[in-house]
Amino acid sequence: MAYDDLSGFLSELQDDGDLVRIAVSVDRDLEIAEITDRICKLPDGGPAMVFENVKGSSIPIVTNLLGSEQRMIKALRARSFDEAAGRILAMIKPDVPENWLEALNLVPRFAQLSKLPPKTVTTAICQQVVKIGTDVDLNELPIPRCWPDEPGPSITLGQLYTQHPTSRIRNVGLYPLQVMGRGSLAVHWSVQDEAWSNFDEYRTQQQQMPIAIALGGDPLLNFVASAPWPANTDDCLLAGCLREKNVELVKCRSHDLEVPAEAEIVIEGYIDTSAPLISAGIIGSPIGFYGPTEQLPAINVTAVTHRSNPIFPAMIYGRPPMEDYWMHKASERLFLPIVKLFVPEIIDYHMPRSGAFRHLLFASFKKSYSGQSRKVMHALWGLDWLFATKIIVVVDQDVLVQDEEQVWFHVGANVHPGRDTVFCEGPTHMLDHAAPTRGMGQKMGIDATRKLPEEGHPRAWPDEVLMTTEIKELVSRRWSDYGFGENLVL
Repeated sequence: MAYDDLSGFLSELQDDGDLVRIAVSVDRDLEIAEITDRICKLPDGGPAMVFENVKGSSIPIVTNLLGSEQRMIKALRARSFDEAAGRILAMIKPDVPENWLEALNLVPRFAQLSKLPPKTVTTAICQQVVKIGTDVDLNELPIPRCWPDEPGPSITLGQLYTQHPTSRIRNVGLYPLQVMGRGSLAVHWSVQDEAWSNFDEYRTQQQQMPIAIALGGDPLLNFVASAPWPANTDDCLLAGCLREKNVELVKCRSHDLEVPAEAEIVIEGYIDTSAPLISAGIIGSPIGFYGPTEQLPAINVTAVTHRSNPIFPAMIYGRPPMEDYWMHKASERLFLPIVKLFVPEIIDYHMPRSGAFRHLLFASFKKSYSGQSRKVMHALWGLDWLFATKIIVVVDQDVLVQDEEQVWFHVGANVHPGRDTVFCEGPTHMLDHAAPTRGMGQKMGIDATRKLPEEGHPRAWPDEVLMTTEIKELVSRRWSDYGFGENLVL
């Protein structure tokens, strides 16, 4: 069953010894970020942390909530990423497309097949305390400042709820929200985000855009908000399918948007789409660099509601690995069955943390004909959630792409640069500061597969040096007989 709220998840983590409660006084200004950064860099992602004594606030802060494979799988209520991926695949079975034309019709079916739609309730624990209008003061919340050059604090783990003004389809995303005053936030969207499309439509229709920001609730909602679901799907409906329980929603107090009833804190507001964009300062980004100074929409906060004893969740963005690495890793695993529907020859793919889950992708596939490597590259670039990937490396089906050293070994061995590299122009990630024009530049594909004669390789391709299975099994059985000791096990 799903977690009802954040407290239930934290209690289970504490029982498992996967939560550290820090009782000493800590500063939300940089100190919490530095502690969290060090813990996130541990090989297993480190434990979740609750800072119980935050200077200047009675509200504790939790960080690194989903910052390990174990906790991410726990939030998914699964035994593995593969099990959770099976739930995604079950949403579209038995209507698995037989060809590319049927695959194009997958998205609307994807949004219709869940049997667990959101459930609206009239009262909610997230509205035990209500502050509206002039009573609102964002400075009362323990919003951290994470990096030295940031001009002020930012909300980093707020599920931002918007809806299309005409279709009323709900969209939920994770976007940094920079505090600009006691009742104002700058939302760090880009034109590539679906929420920006909603904003643009409100602007076209000359309407104010309602906004709601939910902090806390079932931790799975943070993952759902971060994942690259197909456009025009209801994120809360998808969350219901993944958690195998309806998401309970409650109407906001100052407008008609709905938010998770079990959230810790909810910030309500609107964007005046007729107002000019505001200049927001730089903030740390998930690629490990500061983002640029931007002109962004301003959210005018109309209400803040919360539990009587809330916990403030925060995520520190920075050089990987950080908490978001594990959320993206879950997306990679859960979306593999869908990738295979569109690119059926794909065996596996991996987005290494060294590429910040944006710049670099390794893919193995079953090669059957010449030129297929390029077909696979362009097919991956054609998927909505991979279109901005800077570098794609494709390898043969027997290469384990989760083993990065193995991939680079085959790149070094199999690539002839003048023949096996592909360059193309197209949209790039908005955080890619190497692109000469923001959001537009070059991408590269590297073909590290074995080459066929039809691909311009006239020489015989050598076999890789590999031992026979029989000898490998023999040595494994007799390993202890060789006297290497228990500490030398291969």
